[in-house]
Amino acid sequence: QVQLVESGGGTVQAGGSLRLSCAAFGTVFRLNVMGWHRQVPGKQRELVAVITSGGTVMYADSVKGRFTISRDNAKSAVYLQMDSLKPEDTAVYYCASDLRAAAVRTGTPASWGQGIQVTVSS
Repeated sequence: QVQLVESGGGTVQAGGSLRLSCAAFGTVFRLNVMGWHRQVPGKQRELVAVITSGGTVMYADSVKGRFTISRDNAKSAVYLQMDSLKPEDTAVYYCASDLRAAAVRTGTPASWGQGIQVTVSS
């Protein structure tokens, strides 16, 4: 059973930065595709960013140029650096993990973190 634990959320003013971290337990981390999704009340969970086991990244259009996903296989961790934050980035952010890139991209991964709140004030 893979366990994902997020940290680093909080409240920041518009234009500010936050860095989310997700630590993975119970898996051969280097083999996993990792991703971040986010969800606001009343809306579907949406993809933010994905990083494959080989380091290939992809981003939602809404965060391109502002967010950066990275991973540290030695620490079994994935990160989301969020810069130039906007109020519309306010959401609960979820870490996702699966061996299949398509599963992470489509929001159907084998494992989810518990979610962490990010609030951007205007």
